[in-house]
Amino acid sequence: MELFERGTPVKICAPMVRYSKLAFRLLVRLYGADLTFTPMILADSFYQSEQARQGEFTTHPTDAPTIVQFAANQATFFAGSAELVARHARGVDLNCGCPQRWAIKEGIGASLIDKPEFVADCVKQTRARVADPAFSISVKIRVHGDIRRTVELARQIEAAGASFLTVHGRTRKMKSSEAEPVDLAAIRTIRESVAIPVVANGDVWSMADVERTVAETGCAGVMAARGMLENPAMYSGHATTPPQCVQDWVRLSLATGTHFTCFHHHLIYMLSSSLTRAERKVFNSLTSTAGVIDHLRDSLGLQLSPHTRTVVEAA
Repeated sequence: MELFERGTPVKICAPMVRYSKLAFRLLVRLYGADLTFTPMILADSFYQSEQARQGEFTTHPTDAPTIVQFAANQATFFAGSAELVARHARGVDLNCGCPQRWAIKEGIGASLIDKPEFVADCVKQTRARVADPAFSISVKIRVHGDIRRTVELARQIEAAGASFLTVHGRTRKMKSSEAEPVDLAAIRTIRESVAIPVVANGDVWSMADVERTVAETGCAGVMAARGMLENPAMYSGHATTPPQCVQDWVRLSLATGTHFTCFHHHLIYMLSSSLTRAERKVFNSLTSTAGVIDHLRDSLGLQLSPHTRTVVEAA
């Protein structure tokens, strides 16, 4: 919470399914991100299965500050999962924003914005189980069509003992597109209705967007998702992903044992604005880490050391 006390907007990398894993969290922190989130983790399987815990959450001493985000339809699972990660993270977050159909069907994600008592209970039970007052408990929500309902939800979350609140300024039925832009006025209304810090989420693709969002909402922080995928160096002022950032991604991915699919997909996003359509087609068709590294060095001229290639071959 000391990040919010500095008086400058906290720059946050959003929780993204499949993408907010350890190597990427380490990468964006090199380029100005103050706070990172894990991907959304299902609290029931995490709480009940050691195998799920080993597979879903990996961290490192330099992976800080990081918040672990859980989706839950039972408060016991959320609070219990929070207790399990309390020694390895700076906080937990309850996902009340995922709009995907499967999540709504399971009674998690954005469906929870219509269950304020349940959300408050998750926060209260977690406060009771995690004794460390410095451990943050936050909630990420979407807005209702009637903003008064969202204000009431935010107030109940605050009263339950939440540390801060993240608001994605779209309803659960809205798409993240230019046709349905984020509602900054709604975020501002919520921010003005509670005393805890509020983070604005949605349509942040550059530092200019960060400044505009803060100016229009008055929020204590800004969270970006797709903008960070395309440009992990966005918070350091780069308009597009710089070559050094790509090189850092390769280094960190190899050091953390990142799976090829994740390694490759991140690069597809990072290079999307710098490759022609034909070049993207070639790059997207690569099928091995070694092949990707060779292509980055030989076709794109990135300065990857011979040792990098040797490490891949040894693996």
